[in-house]
Amino acid sequence: MQVFLKKSFFVFFVTFLAAASSKGQQLIALYPGKVPNQRAAAGAETKQPRLTAYFPAKESATGVAVIVCPGGGYRSLVVKREGTDVAEALNKMGIAAFVLEYRLPSEATMMDKTIGPLQDAQQAIKMVRQKAAAWNIDPNKIGILGFSAGGHLASTAGTHFQHAQIENKENISLRPDFMVLVYPVISFEEGLAHAGSRESLVGKAPSKEQIRLYSNEQQVTAQTPPTFLIHAGDDSKVPVQNSLRFYEALQKNGVPAELHLYPKGEHGFSLGAPIDNWLERCRYWMVASGWIK
Repeated sequence: MQVFLKKSFFVFFVTFLAAASSKGQQLIALYPGKVPNQRAAAGAETKQPRLTAYFPAKESATGVAVIVCPGGGYRSLVVKREGTDVAEALNKMGIAAFVLEYRLPSEATMMDKTIGPLQDAQQAIKMVRQKAAAWNIDPNKIGILGFSAGGHLASTAGTHFQHAQIENKENISLRPDFMVLVYPVISFEEGLAHAGSRESLVGKAPSKEQIRLYSNEQQVTAQTPPTFLIHAGDDSKVPVQNSLRFYEALQKNGVPAELHLYPKGEHGFSLGAPIDNWLERCRYWMVASGWIK
């Protein structure tokens, strides 16, 4: 009986590994050693940041990679609906996807909570670019996609890349090659900001300098990556003006951008379709932009 159970467990284990392997998923610690900016606090949960890699079938791989940043108001992470589901959809398009479970801002666990999420986004870009050859990825086709507060993080990565918040002795580019921003938090200005996201990242009484620094429509330059934007006009959580202002700033600086606005869809529709399949429109944009042949 004992031998039978051992054999059964072995068969189950091998089957489990085969299934995991067939999906092309890998769970990866974001930092090989000590996590930067981390504070050891008694009783405080210190969740380690990580990437879950989803690889497409080799025969359909385009060489494009996208780092996916789930939303959650910088207070939680909507990992399945704005992470896993999206990664699997990207795989069907031949795109490698990396779901980023970034650290949530916390004074208890971080010495400077305002840079914690950005450190993780920069480290994710660095890691994927470093391992591009091993993962069958073109190092010049690495984008970042973010939803809601994850869109704020993605747009921060795309507008603050010249200031490394992580160790980067190798001088690897931390600039995403393109951005996809879905109902993103962009601005921390009064009247535009999602109050919860702003409070979580910069506190209840941020300085004018902090508000300006993390109002990413004010940080756009000619070097900001090309951007694809999606938003619903009836979004009651994150005003549509966040995407409009960012698009205007991109246009002003000569950055290629495409904006799709839907009259209805509210907030958090993820892969749901207010009118059509926005991810398919995004694929058309990637083809037209030369990211996908």
